[in-house]
Amino acid sequence: MTTRVHFTKMHGAGNDYIYVDTSLYNIPDPAAAARRWSAPHTGIGSDGLVLISEAGIPEADYAMRIFNADGSEAMMCGNASRCIGKYLYEKGITTKTAIRLLTLSGIKTLRLTVDGGNVESVEVDMLKPALHNKAQFLGSNDGKEAVLGAGDTEFCGTFVSMGNPHFVIFTDDIAGIDVSRYGQLLEYNPAFPERCNIEFAQILPDGRIRTRVWERGSGITMACGTGACATAVAAAVTQRAPRQSEIIMDGGTLSIRWCETDNHVYMRGPAAFVFEGDTDL
Repeated sequence: MTTRVHFTKMHGAGNDYIYVDTSLYNIPDPAAAARRWSAPHTGIGSDGLVLISEAGIPEADYAMRIFNADGSEAMMCGNASRCIGKYLYEKGITTKTAIRLLTLSGIKTLRLTVDGGNVESVEVDMLKPALHNKAQFLGSNDGKEAVLGAGDTEFCGTFVSMGNPHFVIFTDDIAGIDVSRYGQLLEYNPAFPERCNIEFAQILPDGRIRTRVWERGSGITMACGTGACATAVAAAVTQRAPRQSEIIMDGGTLSIRWCETDNHVYMRGPAAFVFEGDTDL
C-alpha cells in the first residue's frame, strides 16, 4: 500500500530543502527518501530532506535531522534551521519567538523577528566555531592556512568546524574558479576523514564577502548557512575582515557576527516558503 506524505518546500537564500513533520508522517528510510525526492527531474527537486520532530528532551523544544541530496546525513544546516523557525511559527505549531532546536551539532537557539504574524528573519546562535578538530581535518589545526592539492592546482585555505567541517579558500577572482571541479575534488581530499564543505570567497572593495559553496553531499548550492559562518570566521582569523561580515552567496546575503564576549557565531537571514504538496513515500 502506497503511503502519501505531505511536504513543504522552503528555501533560505536559495538553499532549498523538503520539510516533513514526523509527528504526522513516519519516514522509515530518510536517506532513500532524500535521494528520490531531491532529484531535479524525477522528484520534487531540492538540496535535501529535513525532518522536524519534538526534541524529546527538556533542554530543547524541537529537533531536526537533515539528509543531503545523496542521502548522507548532515550534522547541521543554518539555512534549514531558519526555515524551521518560520515553519513552526507560521503554521501555528508554536507561538515562541525563541526556539531551542536540537541538531546533531548541538542545541541552536532561533530568534524570530515577527511582523504581523509573518516571520521576517531569523537569527541563529550557531555556537562556537572550532579551528581544531582532528576527526574532521588531518592538516594544520591551529587556524593557520593550509595548502591542499586538487587535480593540477593547489589551494590555500582555512579549516573551520561549525559542527560540520569547512575549508575556506580566499581568492582574488571568484568568477574564475571552477567550483564544481575543484569543490568535488577537495570534498574528497584525504585530509578530510568525513569529507568536507568547500567555500571559495573573495573580499569585495566595500568589505562584503562574495562566497560560493560546494556542499558535502549536495554539490553546488545557492547558499550554505554554516558555510557563511565558516567564511566569516576564516576572514576574521586571517585578518581579512572584522568579526561582523555580510556574506553574499548565489541565493542571497547572510549577516554573520562572531561575538567576542561568548565566542558564539550568530547568523541572520531570510527564510521563505516555496510550495507544498503530497508525494509517495
